[in-house]
Amino acid sequence: MSDRLELALLLGAAVLLAAVGAVRLSTRLGVPSLLFYLALGVAIGESGLGIRFDDVELTRTLGFCALIVIIAEGGLTARWSTLRPVLGVASALATVGVLVSVAVVGVLLHLLLGLDWRLALLYGAVLSSTDAAAVFATLRRMRLPPRLVATLEAESGMNDAPVVLLVILLSAAEFGARPWWLEVLVVGYELTAGAALGFLVGMGGRWALPRAALPASGLYPIAAVGLTVLAYGAATVSHASGFIAVYVAGVVLGNARLPHRQAILGFADGLAWIAQIGLFVLLGLLVSPSRLDQALLPAVLAGLALVLLARPLSVLVSATGFGIRAREQAFLSWAGLRGAVPIVLATIPLSEGVPGASRLFDAVFVLVVIFTLAQTGTLAPVARWLRVTAPAEATEIRVESAPLDRMEADLLQIEVSAGSRLAGVHIDELRLPVGAVVTLVLRDGEGFVPGPDTRLRTGDNLLIVATGRVRDAAERRLRAVSRRGRLARWYGERGADRSG
Repeated sequence: MSDRLELALLLGAAVLLAAVGAVRLSTRLGVPSLLFYLALGVAIGESGLGIRFDDVELTRTLGFCALIVIIAEGGLTARWSTLRPVLGVASALATVGVLVSVAVVGVLLHLLLGLDWRLALLYGAVLSSTDAAAVFATLRRMRLPPRLVATLEAESGMNDAPVVLLVILLSAAEFGARPWWLEVLVVGYELTAGAALGFLVGMGGRWALPRAALPASGLYPIAAVGLTVLAYGAATVSHASGFIAVYVAGVVLGNARLPHRQAILGFADGLAWIAQIGLFVLLGLLVSPSRLDQALLPAVLAGLALVLLARPLSVLVSATGFGIRAREQAFLSWAGLRGAVPIVLATIPLSEGVPGASRLFDAVFVLVVIFTLAQTGTLAPVARWLRVTAPAEATEIRVESAPLDRMEADLLQIEVSAGSRLAGVHIDELRLPVGAVVTLVLRDGEGFVPGPDTRLRTGDNLLIVATGRVRDAAERRLRAVSRRGRLARWYGERGADRSG
Protein backbone atom coordinates (compact mmCIF):
# COMPACT_ATOMS: atom_id res chain seq x y z
CA MET A 1 0.00 0.00 0.00
CA SER A 2 2.82 2.39 0.89
CA ASP A 3 4.59 1.73 -2.44
CA ARG A 4 1.41 2.44 -4.40
CA LEU A 5 0.83 5.68 -2.48
CA GLU A 6 4.40 6.85 -3.07
CA LEU A 7 4.12 6.02 -6.77
CA ALA A 8 0.82 7.90 -6.99
CA LEU A 9 2.35 10.95 -5.29
CA LEU A 10 5.35 10.82 -7.62
CA LEU A 11 3.18 10.59 -10.71
CA GLY A 12 0.77 13.25 -9.44
CA ALA A 13 3.58 15.71 -8.69
CA ALA A 14 5.17 15.08 -12.10
CA VAL A 15 1.86 15.69 -13.88
CA LEU A 16 1.20 18.86 -11.86
CA LEU A 17 4.65 20.31 -12.61
CA ALA A 18 4.38 19.37 -16.27
CA ALA A 19 0.99 21.10 -16.39
CA VAL A 20 2.42 24.24 -14.79
CA GLY A 21 5.23 24.27 -17.35
CA ALA A 22 2.68 23.79 -20.11
CA VAL A 23 1.09 27.14 -19.24
CA ARG A 24 4.21 29.00 -20.31
CA LEU A 25 4.57 26.85 -23.42
CA SER A 26 0.93 27.34 -24.38
CA THR A 27 1.29 31.11 -23.97
CA ARG A 28 4.30 31.16 -26.29
CA LEU A 29 2.65 28.96 -28.92
CA GLY A 30 -0.79 30.54 -28.60
CA VAL A 31 -2.33 27.12 -27.96
CA PRO A 32 -4.90 26.77 -25.13
CA SER A 33 -3.34 25.15 -22.08
CA LEU A 34 -6.41 22.97 -21.59
CA LEU A 35 -5.38 20.98 -24.67
CA PHE A 36 -2.01 20.24 -23.04
CA TYR A 37 -3.81 19.06 -19.90
CA LEU A 38 -6.12 16.79 -21.88
CA ALA A 39 -3.10 15.42 -23.74
CA LEU A 40 -1.38 14.71 -20.40
CA GLY A 41 -4.40 12.74 -19.27
CA VAL A 42 -4.48 10.73 -22.49
CA ALA A 43 -0.69 10.14 -22.27
CA ILE A 44 -0.92 8.53 -18.83
CA GLY A 45 -4.12 6.68 -19.67
CA GLU A 46 -4.80 3.30 -21.19
CA SER A 47 -3.20 4.19 -24.53
CA GLY A 48 -0.10 5.74 -22.94
CA LEU A 49 1.36 4.59 -19.64
CA GLY A 50 -1.42 2.03 -19.39
CA ILE A 51 -3.34 3.45 -16.42
CA ARG A 52 -6.93 2.36 -16.87
CA PHE A 53 -9.55 4.68 -15.42
CA ASP A 54 -13.25 4.34 -16.16
CA ASP A 55 -15.00 5.59 -13.01
CA VAL A 56 -17.58 7.93 -14.55
CA GLU A 57 -19.32 8.68 -11.25
CA LEU A 58 -16.06 9.76 -9.58
CA THR A 59 -15.20 11.91 -12.60
CA ARG A 60 -18.60 13.57 -12.44
CA THR A 61 -18.21 14.28 -8.70
CA LEU A 62 -14.68 15.65 -8.99
CA GLY A 63 -15.68 17.60 -12.08
CA PHE A 64 -18.47 19.34 -10.18
CA CYS A 65 -16.02 20.14 -7.35
CA ALA A 66 -13.58 21.66 -9.84
CA LEU A 67 -16.34 23.72 -11.46
CA ILE A 68 -17.33 25.11 -8.06
CA VAL A 69 -13.79 26.40 -7.53
CA ILE A 70 -13.48 27.78 -11.09
CA ILE A 71 -16.83 29.58 -10.94
CA ALA A 72 -16.04 30.91 -7.45
CA GLU A 73 -12.79 32.42 -8.74
CA GLY A 74 -14.66 34.00 -11.63
CA GLY A 75 -17.15 35.56 -9.24
CA LEU A 76 -14.51 36.77 -6.79
CA THR A 77 -12.54 38.54 -9.53
CA ALA A 78 -15.59 40.08 -11.26
CA ARG A 79 -15.89 43.81 -10.54
CA TRP A 80 -19.45 44.97 -9.96
CA SER A 81 -18.83 48.30 -11.71
CA THR A 82 -17.96 46.35 -14.87
CA LEU A 83 -20.53 43.59 -14.35
CA ARG A 84 -23.55 45.81 -13.65
CA PRO A 85 -23.87 47.29 -17.18
CA VAL A 86 -23.78 43.83 -18.79
CA LEU A 87 -25.94 41.95 -16.29
CA GLY A 88 -29.02 42.08 -18.51
CA VAL A 89 -27.42 40.81 -21.71
CA ALA A 90 -25.33 38.21 -19.85
CA SER A 91 -28.45 36.88 -18.10
CA ALA A 92 -30.28 36.70 -21.43
CA LEU A 93 -27.38 34.80 -23.00
CA ALA A 94 -27.29 32.40 -20.04
CA THR A 95 -31.03 31.63 -20.24
CA VAL A 96 -32.75 32.52 -23.51
CA GLY A 97 -29.52 32.00 -25.44
CA VAL A 98 -29.08 28.55 -23.91
CA LEU A 99 -32.62 27.52 -24.89
CA VAL A 100 -32.13 28.74 -28.46
CA SER A 101 -28.80 26.91 -28.74
CA VAL A 102 -30.24 23.66 -27.36
CA ALA A 103 -33.20 23.80 -29.73
CA VAL A 104 -31.14 24.58 -32.86
CA VAL A 105 -28.46 21.93 -32.24
CA GLY A 106 -31.07 19.36 -31.20
CA VAL A 107 -33.20 19.84 -34.31
CA LEU A 108 -30.23 19.78 -36.69
CA LEU A 109 -28.69 16.62 -35.18
CA HIS A 110 -32.08 14.91 -35.17
CA LEU A 111 -32.45 15.64 -38.88
CA LEU A 112 -28.82 15.10 -39.98
CA LEU A 113 -27.80 12.10 -37.83
CA GLY A 114 -31.19 10.56 -37.14
CA LEU A 115 -30.74 10.75 -33.37
CA ASP A 116 -33.83 10.36 -31.22
CA TRP A 117 -35.13 13.62 -29.76
CA ARG A 118 -33.89 12.97 -26.23
CA LEU A 119 -30.30 12.27 -27.29
CA ALA A 120 -30.30 15.11 -29.85
CA LEU A 121 -31.46 17.61 -27.21
CA LEU A 122 -28.83 16.23 -24.82
CA TYR A 123 -26.17 17.06 -27.41
CA GLY A 124 -27.56 20.58 -27.59
CA ALA A 125 -27.75 20.99 -23.81
CA VAL A 126 -24.25 19.64 -23.15
CA LEU A 127 -22.72 21.91 -25.79
CA SER A 128 -24.69 25.06 -24.98
CA SER A 129 -22.59 26.09 -21.96
CA THR A 130 -19.54 28.25 -22.55
CA ASP A 131 -16.61 27.25 -20.36
CA ALA A 132 -15.67 29.63 -17.54
CA ALA A 133 -12.07 28.40 -17.33
CA ALA A 134 -11.47 28.73 -21.08
CA VAL A 135 -13.10 32.17 -21.24
CA PHE A 136 -11.32 33.57 -18.17
CA ALA A 137 -7.90 32.25 -19.21
CA THR A 138 -8.15 33.36 -22.85
CA LEU A 139 -9.90 36.73 -22.80
CA ARG A 140 -7.88 38.20 -19.93
CA ARG A 141 -4.77 38.02 -22.12
CA MET A 142 -6.39 39.98 -24.95
CA ARG A 143 -6.86 43.71 -25.48
CA LEU A 144 -10.64 43.98 -25.54
CA PRO A 145 -13.11 46.58 -24.24
CA PRO A 146 -14.02 45.83 -20.61
CA ARG A 147 -17.73 45.52 -21.34
CA LEU A 148 -17.20 42.88 -24.02
CA VAL A 149 -14.97 40.83 -21.72
CA ALA A 150 -17.38 41.29 -18.82
CA THR A 151 -20.30 40.05 -20.94
CA LEU A 152 -18.51 36.85 -21.92
CA GLU A 153 -17.17 36.22 -18.41
CA ALA A 154 -20.55 36.85 -16.77
CA GLU A 155 -22.29 34.61 -19.29
CA SER A 156 -19.82 31.78 -18.71
CA GLY A 157 -20.17 32.20 -14.96
CA MET A 158 -23.97 32.09 -15.06
CA ASN A 159 -24.89 29.68 -17.85
CA ASP A 160 -23.55 26.57 -16.12
CA ALA A 161 -26.49 26.62 -13.71
CA PRO A 162 -29.37 26.39 -16.22
CA VAL A 163 -27.42 24.02 -18.45
CA VAL A 164 -26.70 21.59 -15.60
CA LEU A 165 -30.41 21.59 -14.73
CA LEU A 166 -31.34 20.88 -18.37
CA VAL A 167 -28.83 18.04 -18.70
CA ILE A 168 -29.96 16.44 -15.43
CA LEU A 169 -33.59 16.80 -16.52
CA LEU A 170 -32.95 15.19 -19.93
CA SER A 171 -30.83 12.42 -18.38
CA ALA A 172 -33.36 11.45 -15.70
CA ALA A 173 -35.08 8.09 -16.03
CA GLU A 174 -38.46 9.77 -15.46
CA PHE A 175 -37.89 12.32 -18.24
CA GLY A 176 -41.21 13.28 -19.80
CA ALA A 177 -43.28 12.03 -16.90
CA ARG A 178 -44.20 15.55 -15.73
CA PRO A 179 -45.84 18.34 -17.78
CA TRP A 180 -43.40 20.72 -19.49
CA TRP A 181 -44.79 23.78 -17.69
CA LEU A 182 -44.08 22.15 -14.34
CA GLU A 183 -40.47 21.52 -15.38
CA VAL A 184 -40.16 25.20 -16.38
CA LEU A 185 -41.44 26.29 -12.97
CA VAL A 186 -39.01 23.95 -11.20
CA VAL A 187 -36.04 25.27 -13.19
CA GLY A 188 -37.15 28.85 -12.53
CA TYR A 189 -37.40 28.17 -8.81
CA GLU A 190 -33.96 26.55 -8.69
CA LEU A 191 -32.27 29.46 -10.45
CA THR A 192 -34.05 32.15 -8.42
CA ALA A 193 -33.59 30.40 -5.09
CA GLY A 194 -29.95 29.65 -5.87
CA ALA A 195 -29.22 33.29 -6.68
CA ALA A 196 -31.00 34.43 -3.50
CA LEU A 197 -29.11 31.98 -1.27
CA GLY A 198 -25.81 32.94 -2.87
CA PHE A 199 -26.56 36.60 -2.21
CA LEU A 200 -27.43 35.92 1.44
CA VAL A 201 -24.27 33.88 2.03
CA GLY A 202 -22.16 36.52 0.30
CA MET A 203 -23.67 39.33 2.35
CA GLY A 204 -23.17 37.32 5.53
CA GLY A 205 -19.49 36.83 4.68
CA ARG A 206 -19.15 40.47 3.70
CA TRP A 207 -20.37 41.45 7.19
CA ALA A 208 -18.54 38.76 9.17
CA LEU A 209 -15.03 38.62 7.68
CA PRO A 210 -13.98 42.22 8.49
CA ARG A 211 -15.17 41.67 12.08
CA ALA A 212 -13.70 38.20 12.56
CA ALA A 213 -10.20 39.30 13.66
CA LEU A 214 -8.75 35.93 12.63
CA PRO A 215 -5.35 35.16 14.17
CA ALA A 216 -3.57 34.50 10.84
CA SER A 217 -3.85 36.27 7.49
CA GLY A 218 -3.85 32.92 5.67
CA LEU A 219 -7.23 32.08 7.20
CA TYR A 220 -9.06 34.84 5.33
CA PRO A 221 -8.62 33.28 1.84
CA ILE A 222 -9.73 29.90 3.20
CA ALA A 223 -12.79 31.49 4.80
CA ALA A 224 -13.72 33.39 1.63
CA VAL A 225 -13.50 30.35 -0.64
CA GLY A 226 -15.25 28.29 2.04
CA LEU A 227 -18.17 30.70 1.96
CA THR A 228 -18.66 30.14 -1.78
CA VAL A 229 -18.67 26.38 -1.20
CA LEU A 230 -21.14 26.94 1.66
CA ALA A 231 -23.39 28.76 -0.79
CA TYR A 232 -23.28 25.75 -3.10
CA GLY A 233 -24.11 23.36 -0.30
CA ALA A 234 -26.93 25.52 1.06
CA ALA A 235 -28.47 25.79 -2.40
CA THR A 236 -28.28 22.11 -3.28
CA VAL A 237 -29.73 21.08 0.11
CA SER A 238 -32.61 23.48 -0.62
CA HIS A 239 -33.06 21.88 -4.09
CA ALA A 240 -31.83 25.08 -5.73
CA SER A 241 -29.02 25.72 -8.21
CA GLY A 242 -25.67 25.47 -6.46
CA PHE A 243 -23.64 26.87 -9.35
CA ILE A 244 -25.55 30.15 -9.58
CA ALA A 245 -25.28 30.42 -5.79
CA VAL A 246 -21.49 30.05 -5.99
CA TYR A 247 -21.16 32.75 -8.64
CA VAL A 248 -23.43 35.24 -6.87
CA ALA A 249 -21.71 34.67 -3.51
CA GLY A 250 -18.33 35.14 -5.21
CA VAL A 251 -19.40 38.43 -6.82
CA VAL A 252 -20.74 39.79 -3.51
CA LEU A 253 -17.58 38.82 -1.62
CA GLY A 254 -15.19 39.90 -4.37
CA ASN A 255 -16.62 43.42 -4.41
CA ALA A 256 -16.40 43.89 -0.66
CA ARG A 257 -13.45 45.56 1.06
CA LEU A 258 -12.34 42.44 2.88
CA PRO A 259 -9.17 42.08 4.98
CA HIS A 260 -6.29 40.74 2.85
CA ARG A 261 -8.38 40.99 -0.30
CA GLN A 262 -5.40 40.55 -2.60
CA ALA A 263 -4.40 37.35 -0.79
CA ILE A 264 -7.97 36.08 -1.18
CA LEU A 265 -7.90 36.69 -4.93
CA GLY A 266 -4.43 35.12 -5.28
CA PHE A 267 -5.50 32.06 -3.30
CA ALA A 268 -8.66 31.65 -5.39
CA ASP A 269 -6.62 32.01 -8.58
CA GLY A 270 -4.21 29.28 -7.47
CA LEU A 271 -7.07 26.95 -6.52
CA ALA A 272 -8.73 27.57 -9.87
CA TRP A 273 -5.53 26.61 -11.70
CA ILE A 274 -5.26 23.40 -9.70
CA ALA A 275 -8.93 22.65 -10.41
CA GLN A 276 -8.45 23.23 -14.13
CA ILE A 277 -5.35 21.07 -14.31
CA GLY A 278 -6.87 18.24 -12.31
CA LEU A 279 -10.16 18.37 -14.21
CA PHE A 280 -8.68 18.35 -17.72
CA VAL A 281 -6.13 15.64 -16.88
CA LEU A 282 -8.88 13.50 -15.34
CA LEU A 283 -11.10 13.90 -18.40
CA GLY A 284 -8.20 12.99 -20.68
CA LEU A 285 -7.60 9.93 -18.52
CA LEU A 286 -11.25 8.88 -18.80
CA VAL A 287 -11.48 8.98 -22.59
CA SER A 288 -10.70 5.95 -24.76
CA PRO A 289 -8.67 7.13 -27.78
CA SER A 290 -9.50 3.97 -29.74
CA ARG A 291 -13.14 5.09 -29.98
CA LEU A 292 -12.53 8.70 -30.97
CA ASP A 293 -12.30 8.12 -34.73
CA GLN A 294 -15.93 6.96 -34.74
CA ALA A 295 -16.94 10.22 -33.01
CA LEU A 296 -15.31 12.50 -35.59
CA LEU A 297 -18.33 12.90 -37.91
CA PRO A 298 -20.94 13.68 -35.21
CA ALA A 299 -18.43 15.95 -33.48
CA VAL A 300 -17.75 18.00 -36.62
CA LEU A 301 -21.45 18.21 -37.53
CA ALA A 302 -22.43 19.23 -34.01
CA GLY A 303 -19.60 21.76 -33.84
CA LEU A 304 -20.50 23.37 -37.17
CA ALA A 305 -24.17 23.51 -36.19
CA LEU A 306 -23.18 25.13 -32.89
CA VAL A 307 -20.61 27.65 -34.16
CA LEU A 308 -22.17 28.65 -37.47
CA LEU A 309 -25.86 28.68 -36.59
CA ALA A 310 -26.84 28.00 -32.97
CA ARG A 311 -24.43 30.38 -31.24
CA PRO A 312 -24.93 33.34 -33.65
CA LEU A 313 -28.70 32.92 -33.46
CA SER A 314 -28.67 32.70 -29.66
CA VAL A 315 -26.54 35.88 -29.47
CA LEU A 316 -28.82 37.69 -31.92
CA VAL A 317 -31.97 36.79 -29.97
CA SER A 318 -30.43 37.48 -26.56
CA ALA A 319 -28.58 40.70 -27.38
CA THR A 320 -31.44 42.39 -29.21
CA GLY A 321 -32.57 45.39 -27.22
CA PHE A 322 -29.32 45.86 -25.29
CA GLY A 323 -27.66 48.23 -27.76
CA ILE A 324 -24.89 45.84 -28.78
CA ARG A 325 -23.66 46.58 -32.28
CA ALA A 326 -23.39 43.98 -35.04
CA ARG A 327 -19.60 43.68 -34.80
CA GLU A 328 -19.76 43.05 -31.03
CA GLN A 329 -22.47 40.44 -31.59
CA ALA A 330 -20.28 38.76 -34.19
CA PHE A 331 -17.38 38.61 -31.74
CA LEU A 332 -19.64 37.33 -28.94
CA SER A 333 -20.75 34.58 -31.32
CA TRP A 334 -17.20 33.49 -32.16
CA ALA A 335 -15.89 33.85 -28.59
CA GLY A 336 -18.34 31.38 -27.04
CA LEU A 337 -15.53 29.00 -26.05
CA ARG A 338 -16.14 25.41 -25.03
CA GLY A 339 -13.79 23.61 -22.66
CA ALA A 340 -14.04 21.14 -19.82
CA VAL A 341 -17.64 22.02 -18.90
CA PRO A 342 -19.28 20.23 -21.86
CA ILE A 343 -17.12 17.14 -21.21
CA VAL A 344 -18.07 17.16 -17.51
CA LEU A 345 -21.74 17.57 -18.43
CA ALA A 346 -21.42 14.63 -20.82
CA THR A 347 -20.59 12.42 -17.81
CA ILE A 348 -24.10 13.02 -16.40
CA PRO A 349 -26.03 11.00 -19.04
CA LEU A 350 -23.12 8.54 -19.07
CA SER A 351 -23.48 7.88 -15.34
CA GLU A 352 -27.28 7.67 -15.70
CA GLY A 353 -27.00 5.01 -18.39
CA VAL A 354 -28.78 7.00 -21.13
CA PRO A 355 -28.66 5.07 -24.45
CA GLY A 356 -26.01 6.56 -26.74
CA ALA A 357 -24.30 8.45 -23.88
CA SER A 358 -20.86 6.94 -24.57
CA ARG A 359 -20.97 8.20 -28.17
CA LEU A 360 -22.07 11.58 -26.85
CA PHE A 361 -19.08 11.73 -24.48
CA ASP A 362 -16.60 10.82 -27.23
CA ALA A 363 -18.12 13.31 -29.68
CA VAL A 364 -18.01 16.12 -27.13
CA PHE A 365 -14.37 15.35 -26.33
CA VAL A 366 -13.39 15.49 -30.00
CA LEU A 367 -15.45 18.64 -30.56
CA VAL A 368 -13.83 20.45 -27.63
CA VAL A 369 -10.33 19.65 -28.87
CA ILE A 370 -10.97 20.69 -32.48
CA PHE A 371 -13.07 23.79 -31.95
CA THR A 372 -11.20 25.11 -28.92
CA LEU A 373 -8.01 25.02 -30.96
CA ALA A 374 -9.71 26.67 -33.95
CA GLN A 375 -11.59 29.36 -32.04
CA THR A 376 -8.91 30.30 -29.51
CA GLY A 377 -6.24 30.54 -32.17
CA THR A 378 -8.34 32.93 -34.25
CA LEU A 379 -9.86 35.13 -31.51
CA ALA A 380 -7.22 37.87 -31.74
CA PRO A 381 -7.33 38.16 -35.57
CA VAL A 382 -11.14 38.11 -35.51
CA ALA A 383 -11.17 40.87 -32.86
CA ARG A 384 -8.86 43.01 -35.02
CA TRP A 385 -10.89 42.29 -38.17
CA LEU A 386 -14.12 43.27 -36.41
CA ARG A 387 -12.38 46.30 -34.84
CA VAL A 388 -13.40 45.49 -31.29
CA THR A 389 -9.92 45.72 -29.79
CA ALA A 390 -9.01 48.24 -27.10
CA PRO A 391 -5.67 50.08 -27.49
CA ALA A 392 -4.97 50.35 -23.76
CA GLU A 393 -6.85 49.20 -20.70
CA ALA A 394 -5.77 49.32 -17.08
CA THR A 395 -5.72 45.92 -15.40
CA GLU A 396 -5.51 45.05 -11.76
CA ILE A 397 -2.32 43.46 -10.41
CA ARG A 398 -2.81 41.10 -7.48
CA VAL A 399 -0.25 42.09 -4.91
CA GLU A 400 -0.32 41.00 -1.26
CA SER A 401 0.13 44.37 0.37
CA ALA A 402 -1.37 45.26 3.75
CA PRO A 403 -0.90 49.05 3.24
CA LEU A 404 -2.96 48.92 0.05
CA ASP A 405 -5.66 46.98 1.91
CA ARG A 406 -5.76 49.51 4.71
CA MET A 407 -5.95 52.43 2.26
CA GLU A 408 -8.66 50.61 0.26
CA ALA A 409 -6.52 51.06 -2.84
CA ASP A 410 -5.64 48.94 -5.87
CA LEU A 411 -2.50 48.64 -7.96
CA LEU A 412 -3.17 48.93 -11.69
CA GLN A 413 -0.98 48.34 -14.72
CA ILE A 414 -1.32 49.83 -18.20
CA GLU A 415 0.89 49.46 -21.26
CA VAL A 416 1.33 52.20 -23.84
CA SER A 417 0.68 50.04 -26.88
CA ALA A 418 1.33 50.86 -30.53
CA GLY A 419 -1.28 53.31 -31.79
CA SER A 420 -2.20 54.57 -28.33
CA ARG A 421 -2.41 58.36 -27.98
CA LEU A 422 -0.82 58.00 -24.53
CA ALA A 423 2.52 58.09 -26.32
CA GLY A 424 3.88 61.63 -26.17
CA VAL A 425 1.71 62.69 -23.23
CA HIS A 426 3.39 64.05 -20.11
CA ILE A 427 2.48 62.56 -16.73
CA ASP A 428 0.83 65.77 -15.52
CA GLU A 429 -1.25 65.91 -18.72
CA LEU A 430 -2.96 62.64 -17.77
CA ARG A 431 -5.05 64.68 -15.29
CA LEU A 432 -5.79 61.65 -13.14
CA PRO A 433 -8.35 62.23 -10.36
CA VAL A 434 -7.13 62.99 -6.84
CA GLY A 435 -6.43 59.63 -5.24
CA ALA A 436 -4.77 58.11 -8.32
CA VAL A 437 -1.08 58.53 -9.17
CA VAL A 438 1.50 56.99 -11.53
CA THR A 439 4.08 55.53 -9.15
CA LEU A 440 6.48 53.76 -11.54
CA VAL A 441 7.29 53.59 -15.24
CA LEU A 442 9.01 50.53 -16.72
CA ARG A 443 10.89 51.46 -19.91
CA ASP A 444 13.28 49.19 -21.84
CA GLY A 445 13.50 46.82 -18.90
CA GLU A 446 14.34 49.51 -16.34
CA GLY A 447 11.98 51.12 -13.86
CA PHE A 448 12.00 54.70 -12.63
CA VAL A 449 9.75 57.03 -10.65
CA PRO A 450 8.29 59.54 -13.11
CA GLY A 451 8.05 63.27 -12.61
CA PRO A 452 5.28 65.59 -13.82
CA ASP A 453 7.20 66.34 -17.01
CA THR A 454 8.02 62.70 -17.87
CA ARG A 455 6.89 62.03 -21.46
CA LEU A 456 5.38 58.59 -22.10
CA ARG A 457 6.63 56.42 -24.95
CA THR A 458 5.26 53.46 -26.87
CA GLY A 459 6.10 50.30 -24.97
CA ASP A 460 6.11 51.94 -21.52
CA ASN A 461 4.43 50.06 -18.67
CA LEU A 462 2.85 52.21 -15.96
CA LEU A 463 2.05 51.20 -12.39
CA ILE A 464 -0.78 53.25 -10.93
CA VAL A 465 -2.07 53.29 -7.36
CA ALA A 466 -5.75 54.29 -7.16
CA THR A 467 -8.13 54.36 -4.23
CA GLY A 468 -11.32 52.37 -4.61
CA ARG A 469 -13.36 55.60 -4.72
CA VAL A 470 -11.63 56.94 -7.85
CA ARG A 471 -10.50 53.74 -9.57
CA ASP A 472 -13.27 53.74 -12.19
CA ALA A 473 -12.76 57.44 -12.91
CA ALA A 474 -9.02 56.86 -13.34
CA GLU A 475 -9.64 54.04 -15.80
CA ARG A 476 -12.07 56.17 -17.80
CA ARG A 477 -9.53 58.99 -17.98
CA LEU A 478 -6.77 56.65 -19.16
CA ARG A 479 -9.07 55.24 -21.86
CA ALA A 480 -9.98 58.75 -23.00
CA VAL A 481 -6.35 59.88 -23.29
CA SER A 482 -5.41 56.62 -25.02
CA ARG A 483 -8.03 57.30 -27.69
CA ARG A 484 -7.76 61.06 -28.19
CA GLY A 485 -4.56 62.21 -26.50
CA ARG A 486 -4.05 65.10 -24.12
CA LEU A 487 -7.01 67.00 -25.64
CA ALA A 488 -9.47 64.20 -24.99
CA ARG A 489 -11.91 66.33 -23.03
CA TRP A 490 -11.83 69.06 -25.68
CA TYR A 491 -12.97 66.42 -28.21
CA GLY A 492 -15.75 65.32 -25.86
CA GLU A 493 -14.08 61.97 -25.10
CA ARG A 494 -14.98 60.82 -21.60
CA GLY A 495 -13.53 57.32 -21.73
CA ALA A 496 -16.85 55.50 -21.74
CA ASP A 497 -16.69 51.90 -22.91
CA ARG A 498 -17.87 51.66 -26.52
CA SER A 499 -18.48 47.94 -26.75
CA GLY A 500 -22.22 48.29 -26.42
